[in-house]
Amino acid sequence: MSLFTTANLIRFLAGAIFLLLVLNFVVFRTDGASGTSLSKLSIRRVHKYAHIYGNASSEGGARARLPAAPLALSKDRERDRERERDRELHGGPNSTSTTVIATANFTSIPQDLTRFLLGTRKPLPPAQKSASALLANCTDPDPRDGGPITPNTTLESLDIIEAELGPLLRPGGAFEPDNCQAQHHVAIVVPFRDRYAHLSVFLRNIHPFLMKQRIAYRIFIVEQTNGKPFNRAAMMNIGYLEALKLYQWDCFIFHDVDLLPLDDRNLYNCPRQPRHMSVAIDTLNFRLPYRSIFGGVSAMTREHFQAVNGFSNSFFGWGGEDDDMSNRLKHANLFISRYPVNIARYKMLKHQKEKANPKRYENLQNGMSKIEQDGINSIKYAIYSIKQFPTFTWYLAELKNSERKS
Repeated sequence: MSLFTTANLIRFLAGAIFLLLVLNFVVFRTDGASGTSLSKLSIRRVHKYAHIYGNASSEGGARARLPAAPLALSKDRERDRERERDRELHGGPNSTSTTVIATANFTSIPQDLTRFLLGTRKPLPPAQKSASALLANCTDPDPRDGGPITPNTTLESLDIIEAELGPLLRPGGAFEPDNCQAQHHVAIVVPFRDRYAHLSVFLRNIHPFLMKQRIAYRIFIVEQTNGKPFNRAAMMNIGYLEALKLYQWDCFIFHDVDLLPLDDRNLYNCPRQPRHMSVAIDTLNFRLPYRSIFGGVSAMTREHFQAVNGFSNSFFGWGGEDDDMSNRLKHANLFISRYPVNIARYKMLKHQKEKANPKRYENLQNGMSKIEQDGINSIKYAIYSIKQFPTFTWYLAELKNSERKS
């Protein structure tokens, strides 16, 4: 009697399907979130994390358990500062204050940054000591001390990046200077999907770059679930709204994950007018393609972003959303500022060209008539997962808006 009968074949296929369903349930189900996105599994394969927050809807959930301040442990940090000031005031064997940072691998961190972070803060002269003494306000770095830098594009796992940078950061990829009071509180919002190699290189370079600028910042990675074409603008809108639930940031820098700054005089602070940061990119021969461009890396204050109702949610696929934002800024009587070409320089990491949005020109043509109805006041989304990694805060977001019929 042959084993390869029709009945045996059917039983075998049924068993195989059942086994696949069981494996799918066990492996792909993470934190109770929607199982439609494989990105969660991908990020778990290369990343070990200790701070996990479960599912959250747009109304609350796990988000309520995230820190309410821009930097986790900020209250503890302030108590440490108070104790330090008391030691300086009362003298004694512990009167000399030293900033202590956990041991880390600094092989890829510039030596000047290492000295900046590990330097000893000297006690104030007796004439300047008082019970109400506070740290001085931070000033912007002197441009004479900066210049061109060479990014480290060596591909490493996120675990290695965390070992290098995690001890220097607060949970969620947050940082503030120890030796002065930051005057700029900046949310770095990165729209994201399936660029894990780029993310590793980006984090390895952007943190050391930003730490030297004496700003308080936090990096937000906003990943879109699978199912719809990537909507870069909508992810930035979501990042803006979610970041404001943690802290009232002064300004926002919207940053593509494949762009690395090449000059540390390019300051990521709050601009008086919206600032286009990525003026000169290596793949474009370090030239500005056209005057109204506002893509790649851009900076806006909270007031700027509110004035234009954020980005349009209508641009699915590559292209158009940055030009639409340029039109919105002009409509709101704001103008695009830029650093000089020799400063605002970036390296673009290699990647496959994205599929262009076939409706981008149509959406651009009709964009000005939709400003009041299409933006942060109309976006519909669900947050399936929020996680605090040592070097960034991650959101998994599903966009509920559909592509508009123009």
